[in-house]
Amino acid sequence: MLRVAVDVMGADKGVAPIVLGALEALKKREFEAILVGDESQISPLISNLPQNLKSRLSVRNCSDYIRMEDGATEALKRKDSSIYVATEIVKNGEADALVSPGHSGATMSLATMRIGRIKGISRPAICTLMPTTTAKPSMILDAGANTDCKSEYLVEFAIMGNEYATSVMGYENVRVGLLANGEEESKGNELTKEAFKLLKEYPFFIGNVESGDIFNGSTDVIVCDGFSGNLVLKAAEGVASAVSKILKDDIKSSPIKILGGILLKGSFANLKKKMDYAEYGGAPLLGVNKVVIISHGKSNERAIECAVYQALRALESKVCERIEKAFAK
Repeated sequence: MLRVAVDVMGADKGVAPIVLGALEALKKREFEAILVGDESQISPLISNLPQNLKSRLSVRNCSDYIRMEDGATEALKRKDSSIYVATEIVKNGEADALVSPGHSGATMSLATMRIGRIKGISRPAICTLMPTTTAKPSMILDAGANTDCKSEYLVEFAIMGNEYATSVMGYENVRVGLLANGEEESKGNELTKEAFKLLKEYPFFIGNVESGDIFNGSTDVIVCDGFSGNLVLKAAEGVASAVSKILKDDIKSSPIKILGGILLKGSFANLKKKMDYAEYGGAPLLGVNKVVIISHGKSNERAIECAVYQALRALESKVCERIEKAFAK
């Protein structure tokens, strides 16, 4: 049976939504969950579980955790922190995957240093799912792990993104684009121009794409440096929040608009679900030897539940092994 370690400490909303989200996944899927964190906070949330869930659940007690204001490298020294303990559980083979909504920098550092990189990969990358106008989300990588990149890193991101889209997401004929300020080969900075020359050799590469292509469904995987990817991600979150508020305020401005809002309630619910980060669960850290899912710090129960599902899909599709084989070639 597959085993998932969940770091329940350090999230914005406390321990409860992390534990409850993991329990919800446990009710619907056959796997073992290892909750890593302060047992005194976890125990009241799992005290009344039925036996079929209790038998697949264990707790690894540790009260220390990496705060959001702490530096990422702090995690390497604090061996009693929840993310360090959870990482070691995965490294030692006691669990197959790690889910953490805590300090993302600490998770990346420990996964890279303790679990280790897949042979042939220079830098692991965060792969974030983005909503599109089609049924399929697109993927950005890197979304924040590597602010400064070399052109070879972008090629590695493209290969990893292609494998993840194919094996985990089930996409056929994956289209990988390079984020630039125009579609022409001559567009972009020195980094993207050099990466373009290297990526032309790969059959999945469709050329330069612009930021709008992330959302229109024309590209499955968008490759960029972590600085640009994180800016796109944060800008998209800001736009989605602003549009939602503008719509709500405008609908409330008159009785006719309120009636229209009621009639469109189903459409608004579908839009909210499509734009909700919780439905995507988290971002896989691609390029390390085990499955690692980094969830948003403000994750709710649904986000953690979906993050666990994402980890299980990655394990079932053997994505780490597929990436390893791709780089062995």
